[in-house]
Formats: sequence, structure tokens, C-alpha cells
Amino acid sequence: MTTTTPSRGRRRAPSRMERAAGKAAALQRPRVILALLLLLALVCVMLLDGYLRAEVGGDQRVRTGAASSDVPDDILDGGPIVTFRGGQATTVSVPDKTIALTFDDGPNPTWTPQVLAILEKYDVPATFFLVGSMVSRYPSVVRDMVDQGHEVGIHTFTHVDLSYQSDARVRREMEQTQLALAGAAGITTTLFRAPYSSETDAIDNYSWPVYKKLGEDGYTSVFVDTDSDDWKRPGVSKIVQWATPKKNKGASVLFHDAGGERSQTIEALPQYIEKMRATGYTFTTISGAMEEQQGQQAPAGASPNTGGSRLQAAHREATGAILYEGKALVAAVAVAEWAVPTLSVGLMVVGVAVMGRFGMMLLLARRHHRLRNRRRFSWGPEITRPVTVIVPAYNEKECIANTLDSLARSTHPIEIIVVDDGSTDGTSEIAREAALALGMTNVRVVRQENAGKPAALNNGVRSARHDIVVMMDGDTVFEPDTVRQLVQPFADPEVGAVAGNAKVGNRTTVIGAWQHIEYVMGFNLDRRMYDLLRCMPTIPGAIGAFRRQAVLQVGGMSEDTLAEDTDITIAMHRDGWRVVYQEHARAWTEAPGSLKQLWSQRYRWSYGTMQALWKHRKSLTDKGPSGRFGRVGMPLVVLFQIVTPVFAPLIDVFTAYSMIFIDFKAALLAWLAVLCVQLVCAAYAFRLDREKYRYLLMMPLQQLAYRQMMYLVLIHSCVTALTGGRLRWQKLKRTGEVGTPAGAG
Repeated sequence: MTTTTPSRGRRRAPSRMERAAGKAAALQRPRVILALLLLLALVCVMLLDGYLRAEVGGDQRVRTGAASSDVPDDILDGGPIVTFRGGQATTVSVPDKTIALTFDDGPNPTWTPQVLAILEKYDVPATFFLVGSMVSRYPSVVRDMVDQGHEVGIHTFTHVDLSYQSDARVRREMEQTQLALAGAAGITTTLFRAPYSSETDAIDNYSWPVYKKLGEDGYTSVFVDTDSDDWKRPGVSKIVQWATPKKNKGASVLFHDAGGERSQTIEALPQYIEKMRATGYTFTTISGAMEEQQGQQAPAGASPNTGGSRLQAAHREATGAILYEGKALVAAVAVAEWAVPTLSVGLMVVGVAVMGRFGMMLLLARRHHRLRNRRRFSWGPEITRPVTVIVPAYNEKECIANTLDSLARSTHPIEIIVVDDGSTDGTSEIAREAALALGMTNVRVVRQENAGKPAALNNGVRSARHDIVVMMDGDTVFEPDTVRQLVQPFADPEVGAVAGNAKVGNRTTVIGAWQHIEYVMGFNLDRRMYDLLRCMPTIPGAIGAFRRQAVLQVGGMSEDTLAEDTDITIAMHRDGWRVVYQEHARAWTEAPGSLKQLWSQRYRWSYGTMQALWKHRKSLTDKGPSGRFGRVGMPLVVLFQIVTPVFAPLIDVFTAYSMIFIDFKAALLAWLAVLCVQLVCAAYAFRLDREKYRYLLMMPLQQLAYRQMMYLVLIHSCVTALTGGRLRWQKLKRTGEVGTPAGAG
């Protein structure tokens, strides 16, 4: 065993890695917060969209048959307009031979513009009682309505029966609709019509307190004298007949411009207007009817557009906070209206891609397993010559002895180079003592100033005496036959690198079990697929082998990215080398033992992968082997390692949303179906790796918790990339609990 030690007698300054780690820690917190805020924003957008569509907070109850003993008789027998001026309830009737034409449930982007066109053609004013959620979704229709001189009133925000609602909910329904009107048309209104209301004689003991409270707030409640019942779609003639007042009386007449298919209403409306005018009726708004009764209305039949005023009597110009809050509401709804359907389509695409990936993985993994495990399969003449094993180490005092102990049992001749990357915990001394205790004469310990893992690996490659180099982490242990299995593919002269089978050694904890499932299913099943497609994206740092000539030919391990293993693998592809997967070469590694460490590791992996893909983006347009990886491997990596992992957790969010607000049973069945597909894939992967199936019991919990964390990690990485952040190689805290491979099972 030989040792190379730098000579220095001064106090050690903070290492480059330590300085970078401190700087990275200071930058990470804002990006983590931003990632969480993005997730929160998505949830808020979904809830807003669900609220607009009555999926969130929807209440379909409608009260019928309640007593009206508390309602004054003069209200029950009075006109359709109820005011509370001076705190006294008063009704107002529509003057004889006058029709206050009203429309409920709009605006609707299909039917309301057609209604407006008919009213404009016949110069007829109308009052529209609008649903606030629809106003916020279709503000341009409301602007057109007000600009044409029509009157608008409130029909609540979500079309609920207010007699069932709390005072706070009633107030919220009114305020939100006023905000929507302010944002859409710059106005507020004093008119109100309750959903599911009809004539005043239908007011009951439950709804009357609501009308009184709203009257105290300055609202005028509007009811119906004559109902066209157009929502029943009885036919055009019936609609015209039912909307006609009896005995030349005035009436508040109800039509609908939304809430369903309204083609009969559109056809009936011109006939109705012509019929009523032919019998001497005039049309006005609710405010117009009130003014006429008080002798203050303009001459009968005057157009609502005359007089030069844009505002009806019931309208108030929105100013100040309510105007800007209204515009903000309309803008937020516009985002929700665009984002949620887009996400839904995106998730459908992702879902199809994920299912396709599972199917492709199963088929190709089975083919790979059968191909590589045939009795006649051979890479070529058996490789028996010695190889070099490089172990980069930084503060690995807990693990380095176990690593060397496992290598001492190797059935293949090896030389071992431990590259101590400026450790401060005595790693090099422990390695030297372990080698002496084990009687290993094939170990060299090379010390260098802290420069990072790529520099340590390059130092090892330069110092290697053999043409094949095996790279492993300082927290990893090999089985006795691992090196022999790993190097056999080099009998094929086209092979430049080999990926081994990395397995989680510390799998007794929940976090360890989750990572064990991920390693077996996600990584090793993937590698079988990528091997057959000849576009393996990553040789794991825990276990990989390279032709020394090939590594030097592509410039060694690059420090340009945080994923030096992905970087060098892509570089090997682009240089024309074949990269394969050797499932029988197993290594046991210590996975992160806490959520914090797991976050740090996966953040580095995902960010480094993005860096590597960006670095090699020119392969998309290259020819030959480089172009093959660029047009086959790179799209697969982007789709399956970046895009689908980002969107896959959103499937859970949408599932939870559907369970709570839409259809619990259907959403649960859909989620369980996807889980079953994943379990089938995982079970097959465990079978290929001869793993125990009991760990699959953790898979449902993994899908609920672990995947959300991976989503946040990827978002964090994307934010870092977009903001131009930099991150150095980070050291995870190790325990040394992964000893001999036999103890990992």
C-alpha cells in the first residue's frame, strides 16, 4: 500500500466545498419557499375553479313547502318589487300595460349575446340577474350588456338557496358578485333576485329574514309576476303564452339566458316582443318600473340608451378598492379558466405517457432479462485481467472501512485507489489502517485538496494502472463477485461503460424502504429499457465501470454539472461508445436516512441532470451516435425524468380534489387502478431482482408522500435553473450501517 500526502503546516482554511455548501444553503431557502408557493398557487387556482363551477362549496338544497306565518300579509299579497326604505318593507307593482323583462342565471357566452342582439334589434330594455361566478368567467358579455343600457342585478355568486346559508355565507355571496360586477363592468348594483324564487307569496319564514337583512344593506329584492317557464323547454308557443300577463296588467316577466339549452327562448323572444307591443305594452327595466310608479320615469317607451347616461338607476359606479379588487378577481378567474383545463389536458397526456412507459418498461425489461440470462449468451472471451477500482472519499470515516472490507473479498484481481478529497475526519488514515488490518497490498491512498468528486475521480483515472476502471462511492459495499460481473461486458469492443445494479442497504426505515422501491423499480427497470434502446442516460456513481481510454478521450469527469455520472454517460454515447447495464453486478449503498438529506441528494441529482441535458443539447441535431442519443435518449429522459415526475404528483392533487368535491368513488377507483398498474410493474421488477415482496406494502404510502417531495425537489431544481443558481457537490451524513452485503437483505 502506498500513500501520497501533501505537506502543509498551516491551519486549514475552509475548503472549497465547505464554502460552496454554506453559500448554497443560504440560497436554497428562498427557492424552497418559492417551490411551495407554486404548489400553493396551483391548489388555490384549482379551488377557485371548483368554486366557480359549484364543485367547492356547492349546495344543491332547495327549500319547499315551508310556512310563511312570519311574513307580513301585505308583502305576500304585494307587487314583485320589495324595498326596505327607512327600514319599512314595501312592495312596488309594475304599472299596467308595462312589462319589466328580466333574465336569470347568466351571463352565458352562447345564449346571452343572442338575447342582447334581439333586444337591441327591438330597442327593448331588460334587467339581467347575474350569477357572480358566471360574471367573473365571462366579463366581456357583462360589459356589452351594460354598454347597451341594460340593467343588472345580483343572483348570488354560486346560485345557492340563501335560506339554508349562514349570515357570513349570504354576505360573501353578495360581496363576491359585486366584486365580479366591478371587475367586469366597473359598476355595482342595488338589485337582487334570489335563486329558486318566484312570486312574493312564496316567501317563507326561512327566506324572509334574508330579504330583511339584505334590505337593511340597501338591496331591492325582485320577484316574478309572470314566469315563462322557458327552462322546461315546453315549445315556443307555450313560452309566449305563459309569459303573457293577464287582463292588461303590468308584470315582472321571467326568462332565462343561461342555465341550460336556450334555443327555444331565443326563438320565442322576438315573437313575444312583437305580440306584446301589438297589444299596447311597453317595456322597461325594474328601476324604470319603480320610477314610473313614483311618477319620476321618463316618457313611456323611451329607449334605455337615450339621455346620454351609461348608468341605470340601480347601478353605482365602482371606484377605489372595490374596483381594483374586482379587476383582480376577474384576472384570477381568467388564470383559473385557462390553467385548470390546460393542466387537465396536460395530466391526461402525462397519464397516457406514464401508462405507456410502464408498458414499455415491462416489455423491454422482460426482453432484456431473457436475452442476458440465456445459457448461450456471452459478451465474448471472459475478462480476467486486473482492473482498477477508484473510491472517491470525502469525510467517509463511518463507511470507508466497510467499503475496503468488501473489496478485499473480490473474486476478480483489482487494484484500489482511494482518493481522499481533502477530508477533515481522518478518512485517509482510517483507510490506510483498514488496508493494513485486512492485509491488502493492492490499496493506494491518494490525498488531494478539496476539489469535488469529479476532480477526485479524474485523479484516480490518471493514477490507474489498468485499462478498465471501476468507480464506486465511499459509502458503498460490493459483493465478492461484483467486479467480475461488472467488467465482463468489456469483452465487446464496442462497450465503453457499464452500469451496475445499485441497491439500498439501509432499507429497514420507512424512508429507506421508499428508496428501495424506487431503486428496484424506477432505476433498474429503467436501465433495462434504456440498455436495449442504446440510450442509457446515467451510470450510477455507486457502481459503474469504464474503459480508461474512453474516459480520457471524452475529457474525463466534468465539473460543469452536478451530475458528473450523467454528464460522462452522455459524453460516452456522443463519442460512439456503447453503454450497457449489468444486472448481476450488485452494489449496496447507504441511502439518505432523513428527509433533509434525501432532499439535498435528489435536488443535486435533478438539477445536475438538467445541467447535463442542457450541456449536451446539440446532440439533438448531431449525426451518428451523438444524434442517436439526442433524438432517442434525450427526449425519453426529459419526458420520464423531468416532465412526468413534475406532473405525476399533480394527479394525486386532482384525485384528492375529485374525491372531496366531485365524485369520491370514481376518483378513488381511478387512483387505485393506477396504483395497481404501478404495483404490477414493481412486483415484476422485484421478481427480476429477486427481492422480497414485503416492501411493496409501503408503496401506497410512498405514492402519497414520497412523490410529493420529489415534485417539490424538481420544482426547486427548475427554479434554481431558471434563476441561474449554482450548486456544488454536497456531502451527505453517513452512519456506516451498510456493512457486508449479506446484511442488507
